[in-house]
Amino acid sequence: MFLASACLVGLCTRYDGNTNTDPEVLRLFKEGKVIPVCPEQLGGLPTPREPVEFDGGDARKVYKGEARLVGVESGVDRTENFKRGAEEVLKIAKMLEVEGVYLMDRSPSCGVNSVYVNGKLVHGMGMTAFMLAKAGFKLIPRSPEGEICQERNS
Repeated sequence: MFLASACLVGLCTRYDGNTNTDPEVLRLFKEGKVIPVCPEQLGGLPTPREPVEFDGGDARKVYKGEARLVGVESGVDRTENFKRGAEEVLKIAKMLEVEGVYLMDRSPSCGVNSVYVNGKLVHGMGMTAFMLAKAGFKLIPRSPEGEICQERNS
């Protein structure tokens, strides 16, 4: 069993209400091998939501109290939302004893190799990726093209 960023299975959970569907992760989801999670939603943020990035460093610095996560336009501090979401995903991963976690790179939550800090893409980790790595979980980064979600009336 694996966890995955919900946007990777085609759920419209990205900050802009769209998705980052990854064909392999979607296939595993359809086979019942992946459980989708969105740390930002679990942390209490809505979808869509204002884009958020790190101010002062990545997740490592946030946990040292040297950086924070802020809304790109508003400057509102969202650090606690991201910490709470990361803690919830970590709880789920531990309860299910997952083999690994597929994460959307560049995300302030799920970035495994890169995140945005003060407007620049840098090598670093998002909050959820950092907590999962610290707990010893295998992280599998993904960076597919985004898809636009459209409202459907049935």
